[in-house]
Amino acid sequence: MTALPTTMTAIAIHGAGGPDVLQPESRPVPVPGLGEILVKVAAAGVNRPDISQRQGKYPPPPGASDLPGLEIAGTVVALGQGAKAFKIGDRVCALAHGGGYAEYCAVHETHALRVPKGLSLIEAAALPETFFTVWVNIFDRAGLKAGEWILIHGGSSGIGTTAIMLAKNFGAKVIVTAGSDEKCDACKKLGADVAVNYKTTDFVPAVMEATKGHGADVILDMIGGPYVERNYQCAAMDARVSQIATMQGSKVDIKLMSARRIMHTGSGLRPRTVEQKAAIATGLREKVWPLIDAGKITPVMDSTYPLREAGKAHARLESSSHIGKVVLTV
Repeated sequence: MTALPTTMTAIAIHGAGGPDVLQPESRPVPVPGLGEILVKVAAAGVNRPDISQRQGKYPPPPGASDLPGLEIAGTVVALGQGAKAFKIGDRVCALAHGGGYAEYCAVHETHALRVPKGLSLIEAAALPETFFTVWVNIFDRAGLKAGEWILIHGGSSGIGTTAIMLAKNFGAKVIVTAGSDEKCDACKKLGADVAVNYKTTDFVPAVMEATKGHGADVILDMIGGPYVERNYQCAAMDARVSQIATMQGSKVDIKLMSARRIMHTGSGLRPRTVEQKAAIATGLREKVWPLIDAGKITPVMDSTYPLREAGKAHARLESSSHIGKVVLTV
């Protein structure tokens, strides 16, 4: 077996700020710990939490790498003590606890999944963060059922496109909001029943019209702020609102609607325990990976950038002009 290098190129955050603070530097190659695998990274997904971390708004939790990057795909090159789920040479994609913007990344073996049939490593790198997030929030927590209406905000984002495909494959009816007619058309092509351009149309009456007055049974929201009360206005009886981010603010003034028995839950992924993330991975492995293998779900790719151009990738994501996932190639 070829000896591993002792150092690697990684993208570090040199002080809180704009995309230009992301700079390549030399770091030691991680040593996989108990139950971990070391992956030679081929590609790493770019996500909103990476931007928040770069801006100084989302510090890594205790024990996490200070390097950005929460999802990777590549080849297993070393096994930590007790790791036995994969062997050297296996192609995997994995949820990382940070450190994905690098040539090598150590991840817990229970947070890794085989690369689905027919997908490249670049496409596979677009899966973990978004699929873990969507699965736990709309199925595990919100309990979306076949036949129910789901409202997905940011429908053309990586999270949004994933949510559309998963919801449709499990029999739900989908309404999305997006910021342009082009994005709305892209969402419809993925299976959305109704797509609302929020810049020209108020989504509240649009939801009520589409559902014939029933409202949305599940709402996936990463906007927060003024959207919270508006979500309540178009929520069905016994609706479940899953809040995964608050891009327009976390402080809100709302009129409570207890008569509708709305359940509003928030959920972060990165601070969860190893065991909790492993349970999500099991659900994906059993119920979602067969759909990807069959070609029923394919990640929507927006653009790729070389690792050293991570700043450009962040700028693309922050422009909100993307449709689907932005990925770094190593």
